Amino acid sequence: MRPEHGGRLNEAAQRWGIPRGHWLDLSTGINPVGWPVPDIPAELWHRLPEPDDGLAEVIRDWAAVPAAADCEPVAGSQAAIMALPRLRRPCRVGIPMPGYREHEYSWRSAGHRIVPIGSGQTNGAAGGGDDRWLDALDVLVWINPNNPTGDLIPPATLLRWHRRLQQRGGWLVVDEAFMDATPEFSLCAHAGRSGLIILRSLGKFYGLAGVRAGAVFAEPAVLTLLRKLLGPWTLNGPARYVMAHALTDRSWQEQARGRLQRDSRRLADLLQAAGLTLRGGSFLFQTVSLEMPGALADRLAAQGILLRVFHNPGMVRFGLAADEEQWQRLARALRGWNRE
Repeated sequence: MRPEHGGRLNEAAQRWGIPRGHWLDLSTGINPVGWPVPDIPAELWHRLPEPDDGLAEVIRDWAAVPAAADCEPVAGSQAAIMALPRLRRPCRVGIPMPGYREHEYSWRSAGHRIVPIGSGQTNGAAGGGDDRWLDALDVLVWINPNNPTGDLIPPATLLRWHRRLQQRGGWLVVDEAFMDATPEFSLCAHAGRSGLIILRSLGKFYGLAGVRAGAVFAEPAVLTLLRKLLGPWTLNGPARYVMAHALTDRSWQEQARGRLQRDSRRLADLLQAAGLTLRGGSFLFQTVSLEMPGALADRLAAQGILLRVFHNPGMVRFGLAADEEQWQRLARALRGWNRE
């Protein structure tokens, strides 16, 4: 069964009898104050996308990748998540649990054997711990920072894992969809190494999930195969225009990082004040641990606040509010939970 995702407002509105426009959607982990999209030139709606429009160079400059790295704009990192498993014969693929479930679904659907990776394997990783667990894998998919736990592995550790996998022809696939708020942890500076594949997305930090734009960084041989599989025009013309302009707006990016850091701290304080136990988080969300996560989610849904529930293990993820009115609405709902 295909994994469910946050942002299912139509379903929530029908279930709870609350009109769509009355909801506060905190279920997605997307920046609620996204990059301001300008007017899009009309001709982009009438012409085929131009692969030599300079977007690849803009992406390479934004990510500061080495000359050896190849870059391919894609329709969100999801396009690559679905395609990459088809570039290898069935093998053993490590997937973090919990984590973004589309990775597991895509690799399993392509015939690969999934090896769940939990904290037992990675505990002490930053200190140069025992990495022999990697020898049971041909591919390791890592989400950094993790969604939904927010766990963040240092680049030096990931590079050590990559070296061990690459010695046997293995891959390290790093999903950096939530990385833009903490670019110092990105592996993009090491892109182009054999067996290292990095996914980036415009959806989370820039708040542009609807545009479906992202990029893949890898060695040229891998991206040649990926391009053949995806075919032409993987990213539409308006999306290419928006992506190029968003990635060059460095002033907005700097301001957004500061605001997200402050708002993420505010959210963590609000949740702890309500008696909830933080499991982890990032600059874009906070996740709490609960034995019965559905109870909290239902309590807030009845008030028109949509959260993301994870049942195994029990967790609830909260995205950020967009303005002071939304912050106060969430605070009132949580005070009610605390009294109960």
